[in-house]
Amino acid sequence: MKRSRPPSRPRTRSRSRSLNVRALVALAVMAASVAIALTLPIRLGLDLRGGTQIVLETKSTETTEADREATDRTVEVLRGRIDALGVAEPTIVRSGENRVVVELPGVQDPKQAADVLGRTAQLTVHPVLGATENAADAGDGERVVPDESGQYLRLAEAALTGQDVKDADARFDQQSGAGWHVTVDFEDAGSDRWARVTGEAACHPAGDAQRRVAIVLDDKIISSPQVDPSVTCGAGITGGSTQITGSFDDAEARELALLVKGGALPVPVETIEQRTIGATLGDEAISAGAWAAVVGTALTALFIIVVYRLMGALATVALLCYGLISYAALAAVGATLTLPGLAGFVLAIGMAVDANVLVFERAREEQAARTRPSTRSALTAGFRSAFSAIADSNITTLIAAALLFFLASGPVKGFGVTLGIGVLASMVSALVITRVLAEFAAGRPAVLRRPRVTGISSTGPVRDALLRRDPFLMRRPRRWLAASLVVLVVAGSGILVRGLDFGIEFTGGRLVEYSTATRVDPDRARDALADAGFPRAVVQSSGDSDLTVRTEQLTDAEAATVTRTVADLGGGAERVRDELIGPSLGEELRRDALIALGLALAAQLAYLAARFRLLFGTAAVGALAHDVVVLVGVFAWLGKPVDGVFLAALLTVIGYSVNDSVVLFDRVRELLGRERKTPFDRLTNDAILQTLPRTVNTGMGAVLILASLAVLADGSLTDFALALLIGVAVGTYSSVFTASPLAILLHGRDAGPRSARSRRSGRSGEPGQHGTHVPAGRAERQEVP
Repeated sequence: MKRSRPPSRPRTRSRSRSLNVRALVALAVMAASVAIALTLPIRLGLDLRGGTQIVLETKSTETTEADREATDRTVEVLRGRIDALGVAEPTIVRSGENRVVVELPGVQDPKQAADVLGRTAQLTVHPVLGATENAADAGDGERVVPDESGQYLRLAEAALTGQDVKDADARFDQQSGAGWHVTVDFEDAGSDRWARVTGEAACHPAGDAQRRVAIVLDDKIISSPQVDPSVTCGAGITGGSTQITGSFDDAEARELALLVKGGALPVPVETIEQRTIGATLGDEAISAGAWAAVVGTALTALFIIVVYRLMGALATVALLCYGLISYAALAAVGATLTLPGLAGFVLAIGMAVDANVLVFERAREEQAARTRPSTRSALTAGFRSAFSAIADSNITTLIAAALLFFLASGPVKGFGVTLGIGVLASMVSALVITRVLAEFAAGRPAVLRRPRVTGISSTGPVRDALLRRDPFLMRRPRRWLAASLVVLVVAGSGILVRGLDFGIEFTGGRLVEYSTATRVDPDRARDALADAGFPRAVVQSSGDSDLTVRTEQLTDAEAATVTRTVADLGGGAERVRDELIGPSLGEELRRDALIALGLALAAQLAYLAARFRLLFGTAAVGALAHDVVVLVGVFAWLGKPVDGVFLAALLTVIGYSVNDSVVLFDRVRELLGRERKTPFDRLTNDAILQTLPRTVNTGMGAVLILASLAVLADGSLTDFALALLIGVAVGTYSSVFTASPLAILLHGRDAGPRSARSRRSGRSGEPGQHGTHVPAGRAERQEVP
């Protein structure tokens, strides 16, 4: 018998060195995650913990009336300021004609937040006409304002306003030791005006007051620097940027930067009241969601262990590490965790299984092909082969997350943060932690003696059945596209026939505040209102005996029913406030979200076209559009609400839907490089059969968690889980039966018809077809180095 030759010592040393480096990286990441998790608490959203409610009232001025339109514009400016304050997932709605209700989760200093939100922040830039001793020495079109030292300056009319500002940032000058300053960047038109103002000031001699430029905020000069002597007369300061200097500490500089960046309020606002409010979800709902998360995660772990045995158990450990890394990252960036965000976080654990499944299935292929002498070598090859698919699928998701973060605002921006963190953490978990654990375990003598315990020594029942039957699914791709078109039309017609039932986040509604004789538990109020026909009512406690009910538009009879229900619970109830409220997801936020999503799809298409081919990118994005329309249409037929929770589910589907298509097309690209004479439809069919075990196992991991949420959770989380279940099912279908046939048809237009002989050459069992085919009845041989 010919004995296998042991591997050379330098190669063994190199492999051990790589394993040691990965182990050190994994330990460093886990140590940092544990330290952050123990020292930085994570913020909880309004639905889980409650927060601070601030009621602002807009005031009319001589030039602007505080009507509904001005109040709506005020809401958008306030949203920008709140984002700059570092508060994620706030609720901001117009109440009545001229009030704004702001709810902030986890704010450390509510008074400071109210002061910042209420400042008018009218920023203007003025040429200085000269100095004066008397405040009354103002000529026509002039104003006299004291500078930082108290000297009066005569100012001309404003040359720039806050609308000319593009960005502002607080920075610390470490080199010169000048301390904190605020850097202001102007828009294109503002850049030209700034150059003109500074160019005119530069025509005056140094030390002259007219060489100064005054920056005024809320009728107060905050900085009036002289133009530097290096600036020539008429040229001015170009580049569209300047610095506001002064005796700022870090807090003052950051506050000034966010006020300048947030823009001026169209009308002044006054703080009417400020108080603490309770969570929008009750303890029972939170407990049910937590139990669903635990059960779903446990079922997913059990499924992976059953399928992949030892490697599955190690992947489960890595997934727990992934959860810790994600939690620490969310805490480190100051993200706010809401209940849908928590559900999405748990779902991301299920989706993070995908990278591990890809590696293990690739390792199974290597073992089945008998090209690797050991389980450890098969694992190494599996990680190397799966890397491109893992990288491409995650990069496309990261592109979408980055665009959502930079271009959107509010909850959509927060979703981009959570999605990006989840993707990066899953890659660290799969490519570093799982690899360290798996390669270490595969090298143990006990495992080498029992290769079947690894779970990757055999191909698995799904792959065996597919290799045995070798179905030609893509024989008639037009039929699959016709079926997808029928599904698309049937689901999409629900949007036209039934319409979309938008929630109060999109449409606004009614806010009623009650003062009850005895304290009413919000959970009891929610249940009672649901029984009375208002299942979507948002109930919050706001004080010892106050209760706030937020619903969709109500008739007088329905409002009376709500009042009667609350009065029965509280031994009598008095309506303190009853006002119509605007949408919390305003027009500007919706527009920014749509722009961000459109650009995300375009960027994904461009990336896939660069990495694969344009036809692959077109097919993947086409399947993604199919999934979105079907999901929205099914919700329309079911009469489910399209609200903020559904928006989070839709974004999740968009973020992950393209993954299946990317994995499939990555395999098609690999086969194209090996088998150039095989027809494209047969190659695509082979790629489907080879990646289908991964698709099934990944889908089961997600379905187990989502099914637990749908069954055990209640309220809005049930709709969230239902939307994601539909998205996972439709996405799995479309990657095989929509994206693949579409790619075949697009390829056929480019390449032209193939000969019948060429089509027959790709049949199963012929040379060069199935790289992982194992002839029946041939025993596997395990060699040990």
